[in-house]
Amino acid sequence: MGFILRLLVNALALYLLTQVYSGVFFEGGAGVGSVLIAALVMGIVNALIRPVLLLLSMPLTVLTLGLFTLVVNGVVLALVAAITALNTAGFGAAIVGALILTVISWLLDALVGALGLDGKRG
Repeated sequence: MGFILRLLVNALALYLLTQVYSGVFFEGGAGVGSVLIAALVMGIVNALIRPVLLLLSMPLTVLTLGLFTLVVNGVVLALVAAITALNTAGFGAAIVGALILTVISWLLDALVGALGLDGKRG
């Protein structure tokens, strides 16, 4: 159940991102299925490719006191946009979109936790 909930939260976060920021958008005619596929691909890329990128960029991340992580997150979003119905208006838009997506995901995770839907007891 946790995987499905996580997928739905990520899909909602991606959808909300496209509603609040015009630099990241879905192709015309993209429906719920496209949003779910983009969220699934985002989860796979975050699990498999993002750790490698973070490891390879460790020197730059340390040099910039962690700010280079924003660029890595932008690369991940741009990669997801390259292989799904999600589009970005450019690499700068992907970086800004990744930052906004992080905030939206954090808020949705907090809401899911506050509602007790995450299965954790606190």
